[in-house]
Amino acid sequence: MKKRLSYIWPLTCNTFDSETNGKLEIIYYNGKKMLNTKDANYSYGSLQKILEYALNKIELKDLKQVLLLGLGGGSVIYSLREKFGFKEHIHAVEIDDKMISIAKNDFNIASSQNLTISKYDAYKFVQESKKKQDLIIIDLFINNKVPSQFYSSIFCKNVAKLINKNGYFIFNLGIKGKMSEQTNEVIGFFEKSPYFETSFLKNIEKSNNVLIGKKISDH
Repeated sequence: MKKRLSYIWPLTCNTFDSETNGKLEIIYYNGKKMLNTKDANYSYGSLQKILEYALNKIELKDLKQVLLLGLGGGSVIYSLREKFGFKEHIHAVEIDDKMISIAKNDFNIASSQNLTISKYDAYKFVQESKKKQDLIIIDLFINNKVPSQFYSSIFCKNVAKLINKNGYFIFNLGIKGKMSEQTNEVIGFFEKSPYFETSFLKNIEKSNNVLIGKKISDH
């Protein structure tokens, strides 16, 4: 019944209070369950379409290891598995234990043989990790903003060192109207790097800007 009624107006199924992300809502809209914050879609709505658009720009068939920084409700994992047929290992890093609980209990995203979910600060994770990745997806929002530390050159350097040659990153830079010196510094960091080829995707779904990079050299 909720699915049918949601074609007429959005229906709230559940609400949660998160110390990290504030108020979270699970709603049905146009027959689909999704996760929202106060001001933004987090999972299974426009955000999912944005990242699927970016994923369509890279070659997934030869990739064996994906690192996802920012789990949300797990829609990127769902897309990788169900739409793109990616069956290899995914490691999701999420600082908010409430978000991990929602992904698990409301969207059936849970750790398994080929999926590891870690409660950890993504900034510290890329600083400390030694494991190389074939694809790093950076989707780190608090409500509708990316925390400033993820625009820093230190973070970019730590991401870059974790990517295998011929591997990729997808960086969801934020909402189209919120580009700043910091976001431009991220773009400049990778565009000027001799180790990466980049593509800047503007205004995807009339909403977000995304930077894609491919590592062409380790030296």
